[in-house]
Amino acid sequence: MNSETLVQAINDFGFPVIAAAGLGYFVYYTWNWVVKEIKPVLDESTGTLIGLIDRIRMLDNDMIRLNTKIQMILQEKKQKEKEEEEKRRENKKRNRHILDTKL
Repeated sequence: MNSETLVQAINDFGFPVIAAAGLGYFVYYTWNWVVKEIKPVLDESTGTLIGLIDRIRMLDNDMIRLNTKIQMILQEKKQKEKEEEEKRRENKKRNRHILDTKL
């Protein structure tokens, strides 16, 4: 389309009509580009993202289980240390009593 044809179309139909037709073509071109080029890439990326989210959830669940196990082990260790300390105190008392009776 050359400039003379464009000027003649503006004279015949008016600038707003020609501008609206040009914007309509722009929207049509952009829509086709999005549907043909962008949407397939987005669909593929969405699938990859869903897979990654599932893996992160699995790792999070694993971390929760491991944290629970570690907490149980630490609690068990504290309990054993407490029991050993109580046994030591009892042995000290017993030994003192034995020593006191011998004297």
